[in-house]
Amino acid sequence: MLTREPAQIRTLLYSGSVSDIGPRADSNTHTPSTLQVTLGFAAIYLIWGSTYLGIRYAVETIPPLLMMAIRHSVAGALVYGWARWRGAPPPTLKHWRYALIAGAFLFLLGHGVLAWAEQKIPSGLAALLCATLPLWTVLLGRIRGSEKHLGAKTYAGILLGFAGVALLIGPDAFRHSDRMNLVATAAAMFSSFSWAVGTIYSKGIAMPKSTLLAASMQMFAGGMWLFLAGVLSGEGSRLHLASISAKSTFALLYLIVFGSIVAFTAFTWLLSVASPSRVSTYAYVNPVVAVFIGWALAAEPIGVHTIAATVVIVAGVFLVITRKKVDPERVEVLEEKRQGMTGSRGATCN
Repeated sequence: MLTREPAQIRTLLYSGSVSDIGPRADSNTHTPSTLQVTLGFAAIYLIWGSTYLGIRYAVETIPPLLMMAIRHSVAGALVYGWARWRGAPPPTLKHWRYALIAGAFLFLLGHGVLAWAEQKIPSGLAALLCATLPLWTVLLGRIRGSEKHLGAKTYAGILLGFAGVALLIGPDAFRHSDRMNLVATAAAMFSSFSWAVGTIYSKGIAMPKSTLLAASMQMFAGGMWLFLAGVLSGEGSRLHLASISAKSTFALLYLIVFGSIVAFTAFTWLLSVASPSRVSTYAYVNPVVAVFIGWALAAEPIGVHTIAATVVIVAGVFLVITRKKVDPERVEVLEEKRQGMTGSRGATCN
């Protein structure tokens, strides 16, 4: 099924799940060059993979909630202005109400908690814990009823992914080492869970048809929530402009321009020129990129357990993402046909 619905595009973006979203590459009159496609994938692989280290650098001298508030409110406002300038209709109050709820899960409880956690744990570790997002999304979808037919491959991927998390945490969990802060580790996992909740919620709401407009509204709404949470938690008194380092400043600018605008634009463009299964590979490439960048640029340690856990988690995510989705409508039709055939056979046997 092909669709341009923003909710389904946001679902792919947030969870990495494979869906046929947007026009296929062979439907375009203009075929992009190999270089253009390569640069697009490089953007979502390298930029999104590097944002974890960018967050770590930014929170060194900027309080985490206010840092994320600036990032998402500025990026959201810029993308919103761009979408409206290109002709997107103005959103309704109902759209804004939905955006406020989604923004709370995705950006306040998702990115805000993640930024707080990265004050205490390495960026590579945070990336691996957040790589469980597709696992949470599938599990919550199963509980909610939107994922009705999970096969053995999916269950194996879920078990494998969380086994990798156990392997990652296990050796240091009871040593209280500097590298493994249990509270921050749990916070990073919770941020991934919150993104999954926001993803499930986003699938059932009516947002503007413009993907850029819908995404910008959620970013901006999340930024407002983050500002409020930062002020209420006392971060305002801890924010001193004179003490903000150049590294944190450049990291924040990088997150705004590249992490929230450039990479998202590249992502939406890739959906129109490449297959969804290829685009969704970012979900298991990003953690590997994040671990490598953290090691190469920030001297974050990579031990045997980290390497093993990376392989296990990525393998689990790969199994979940590459699962074959069953169309519930088709299942219902097949079931009706099966019952019809059973009924006809019973009639002839009488």
